[in-house]
Amino acid sequence: MTDELKSRMRTAKYKLGEVVKHRLFSFRGVVFDIDPVFNNTEEWWLSIPAETRPHKDQPFYHLYAENSDTEYVAYVSEQNLLPDTSGDPVRHPQVAEAFTRDKKGGYRPRNSVLN
Repeated sequence: MTDELKSRMRTAKYKLGEVVKHRLFSFRGVVFDIDPVFNNTEEWWLSIPAETRPHKDQPFYHLYAENSDTEYVAYVSEQNLLPDTSGDPVRHPQVAEAFTRDKKGGYRPRNSVLN
């Protein structure tokens, strides 16, 4: 990582267990990992159309994601995420393995001392 990139890094807006939705596409998910800056392959990044390609110098989130048809793992830039306030549970099967759901409908990592 270059010094310039380090100086432009931001603090992640979302936290582990938070339910978020994509701002352009119809899917949502639970954050299970966060990269402070882009940390995927160049091929993956270039596969995104140039007009919607996110900047690399922002947090990227790993999500246990779902849409109306299926469940999958997604990798999404912070600029493309919004909080999901629906309160609906996320049906991805790995959510139950990694998180417990609290009384308010949020998710807490199973290994968290905050449970």
